[in-house]
Amino acid sequence: MTAFLIANMAPIMFASLVIILLLGYPAAFSLGAVGLIYAFVGIQLGEFRPDFLQALPERVYGVMNNDTLLAIPFFTFMGLVLERSGMAEDLLDTIGQLFGTIRGGLAYAVVFVGALLAATTGVVAASVISMGLISLPIMLRYGYDRRMATGIIAASGTLAQIIPPSLVLIVMADQLGKSVGDMYEGAFIPGLVLAGLYAGYAFLVTLIFPKAAPGLPPEAIGFREPDGSRGLWSLLVLFLASCVFGWFMMRHSEVHGADYVVLSMFNGILFAFFVAVLNWLIHKFTGFRFLSAMAQQTTFVMVPPLFLIFLVLGTIFIGIATPTEGGAMGAAGAIILGAAKRRLSWDLIRQATESTAKLSAFVVFILVGARVFSLTFYGVNGHVWVEHLLTSLPGGQIGFLIFVNAFVFILAFFLDFFELAFIIIPLLGPAAEKLGIDLIWFGVILGVNMQTSFMHPPFGFALFYLRSVAPKDSYLDRVTGKRMEAVTTGQIYWGAVPFVVIQVIMVLLVIMFPSMVMHYKGVASTIDPTTIKIEIPQVELPPLDFGQPKN
Repeated sequence: MTAFLIANMAPIMFASLVIILLLGYPAAFSLGAVGLIYAFVGIQLGEFRPDFLQALPERVYGVMNNDTLLAIPFFTFMGLVLERSGMAEDLLDTIGQLFGTIRGGLAYAVVFVGALLAATTGVVAASVISMGLISLPIMLRYGYDRRMATGIIAASGTLAQIIPPSLVLIVMADQLGKSVGDMYEGAFIPGLVLAGLYAGYAFLVTLIFPKAAPGLPPEAIGFREPDGSRGLWSLLVLFLASCVFGWFMMRHSEVHGADYVVLSMFNGILFAFFVAVLNWLIHKFTGFRFLSAMAQQTTFVMVPPLFLIFLVLGTIFIGIATPTEGGAMGAAGAIILGAAKRRLSWDLIRQATESTAKLSAFVVFILVGARVFSLTFYGVNGHVWVEHLLTSLPGGQIGFLIFVNAFVFILAFFLDFFELAFIIIPLLGPAAEKLGIDLIWFGVILGVNMQTSFMHPPFGFALFYLRSVAPKDSYLDRVTGKRMEAVTTGQIYWGAVPFVVIQVIMVLLVIMFPSMVMHYKGVASTIDPTTIKIEIPQVELPPLDFGQPKN
C-alpha cells in the first residue's frame, strides 16, 4: 500500500481534491487542507521535502502583492455601481423600443444590451439579475416563450465572462503569466461573435416558431413624432455622420490597426453626443429640432456606456493605461455617470463597496488555498505527471485541445470558473506551452469553455441568479392587468440547453479559426529573417610598428 501511495501520490492528491470539492466543501479551505495533509503524508513517506513549506509565506505574500489582481475590485465596483444606477434599465427600455414591432425584437435587445453591459460591468451576476428584473416581465407580458426568454437572458448575461473587462480573463492571464491587455484584445472578437450567435439563434426561433418571440404591439411603441412616424431615418443619418466624422478626424493619423479603430469610434461618439446636445438645446429654446425623439433618446442612452468602454478598454488597447489603471478610471467613471443621472447615493456606494469586498476576499482566499495546494503538488512532482500525461496524448495539439476542453466542460458542471481557473489552468498551461500552443489563444478557448459553467443545469450560477428574480408564483401584470403564470425551474433549465450548445460551437470556432484571437499580436513583419545579411566593411589597419627595443 505504501509503495502504491508513493508511486501515485500526485494523481491521488488531485483525485482527493476533486472528491472533496464535489462534496460541497468551500474551495479555498479544501485547497489549503488537501495541500497541507498531503505535505504531511509526503514528509512521512520521504516524498516531500519539508523545506518546501518555507516558501509558503512568500507565495502568500505574492498574492497580496500582485498588482494585476487589483483590477478585480475596481471592475467589480464599477459594474455594481452601473447596475444600481439604472443604466441597464435605460438601455433595455430604449433598445427594446428601437427594435419595435420586429419579431424577436426584445430578444435582440437583450443580446445587444448584454454585450454592452459585459463591456462596461464585467460582472455576470449584475448583468443577469438586472436584465432578469427588467426585461423578463416585459417579454412574458408580450407572449414570449418562457424557455426562450429565460435562456437568452441568462446567456446574454454570461457574455460578461468573455467580453472584456471580464474578471475571469484577468485571473486567466495571471495564471498563465501573460498580459491582461493581450488577453483582453484576443478575447474581444470571439466575445462579439458569440453575441452574434445568440442573436442568430433568436432569428432562427422567430422563423421556425414565430409565436415564441413576437414583436411589440404598435401601442407599446413610444418616442413617436407628431405625424406618428418613429424617425428612424434620423438615427441612421446620425450614425453614418458619426462614422464619417470619426474617419475624417483620423485620416491623416499615423495610428494603425486596432488603435485606429478605437480612436475613430471615440471621435464618432463625441460627435454624436455633441449633435444630440445641440439638438436638445435648440428644441428647448426654439421648439425646433432636427433629430427625432428616438434618435436623441438613443444617443443620450448609448453614449455614456460607450464612453466608459473607451475610457476602460480603449486606453488599455492603445497602451495608455494598464488594466489596473483602466479599472480605476472605470470605477471613477461609473461614480460620475451615477451622479450625472442623479441616482448616486450613500446607500448605493455602501452596497457596492460591501459586495466588492466580499467578492475580492472570495477570490484572494481561493488563490491563497491554490498556492498551498500547488506548492505541495509541485513538491511531489505532480506537474511532471500532468505534463507527461497531456503531452503524450495522441493527435498532438488538436488531441490535446479536444481532451482538455472535454475535461474542463465536464468539470464545469460542478465547479465555478474561479475554482477552475485557480486549480486547473496552472496545470494545463505548461503542457500547452510545451506543445507550442499560444497561451493567449489557449486562454481564450478555455475562457469560452468555462463560460458554460454559468449555464450548465443544474448548478449554473446564471440560472441561480435568474431563478432568484423570476416569478415563482402567478402574478398580476401591472400594465395589462392579466394574470401571468409563474416561471418554473424546469423552463429555466431547458431554456439554457441551446445556449450551452452554442457555447460549445464557439469553442470549436475559436480552435478552427485562431486568427480571431491571434490578431492581438498586430501586423506581423513581412521581412524574412533568413534573407537578412549583415556585412561588416573591411577596414585596412596601418601596420603596427612597435619600434626597435631600446638598450
